[in-house]
Amino acid sequence: MRSRRTTLAVPGSNPRFIEKAQGLPADEIFLDLEDAVAPAAKEDARKNVVAALNEGDWTGKIRAVRVNDLETEWTYRDVIEVVEGAGAGLDCLLLPKVQDPSHVRWLDRLLTQIERAMGYEVGRIGIEAQIEDARGMVNIDAIAASSPRLETLVFGPGDFMASINMKTLVVGEQPPGYTEGDAYHYILMRILMAARAHDLQAIDGPYFNVRDVEAFRRVAQRSAALGFDGKWVLHPSQVEAGNEVFSPAQDDYDHAELILDAYEHATTVERRGAAMLGDEMIDEASRKMALVIAAKGRAAGLKRTRSFEPPV
Repeated sequence: MRSRRTTLAVPGSNPRFIEKAQGLPADEIFLDLEDAVAPAAKEDARKNVVAALNEGDWTGKIRAVRVNDLETEWTYRDVIEVVEGAGAGLDCLLLPKVQDPSHVRWLDRLLTQIERAMGYEVGRIGIEAQIEDARGMVNIDAIAASSPRLETLVFGPGDFMASINMKTLVVGEQPPGYTEGDAYHYILMRILMAARAHDLQAIDGPYFNVRDVEAFRRVAQRSAALGFDGKWVLHPSQVEAGNEVFSPAQDDYDHAELILDAYEHATTVERRGAAMLGDEMIDEASRKMALVIAAKGRAAGLKRTRSFEPPV
């Protein structure tokens, strides 16, 4: 499991921001060629991105690039120039505004052609699909099944809110007048179900009020509680909060590892299908739940502080 607790958006047209991002503790950095770059700056941004991937120090980070919307004239050149120029230093391409599986398949085929031509390992570069409108949401199951390269489904809240005429101007906040429940609950759960059905990660979109870290934390806790793997961040101030929210608490991580140890001991040594861990009964369902927390904790770099002691 690649840890994607925080995915930091960095404009490909800003070399200073690109350099600063290399020293930040975000799990993934995506260099943006789409919304963060003005049309007149697209070509220069590609060159910046290629240079940064080849020359920068991205140790410990997933290296991604968001290309332009497939309906624009820039996308094919984004893919060709970035992958031919820096494919060895690239982990994923992020495709925005995905509306149906043909969008992902197009990118998959083009990547395969470039990889073969350049002598790269075919299939190594992954794809992240950003769901940003009603059509993409309706087709999300087919999108999730569209390519073996696909690694994540990403929620794009700003464009999505506009596409369904949601009555708000604050990306990520509840629309005025919606006083019962959470207006995003169905959207988030729909993305999560499609992702999990196809062994993909689910990533929540950005929160635009970058100076209000507590509001960011509140919104991030919503998707983390559902089971999302991480969230986009737009500012360095959001990175620490995002990493914390999407990491298991130390006690929860330790407890998960103890459950795995206790269940392993019960089923292999004692040859029983259930066991007791203190006052808690654990079984196969407990093991599956513990695996999720343990995997996230390991991916986040947590270390155990308690060890299992078999019952006497």
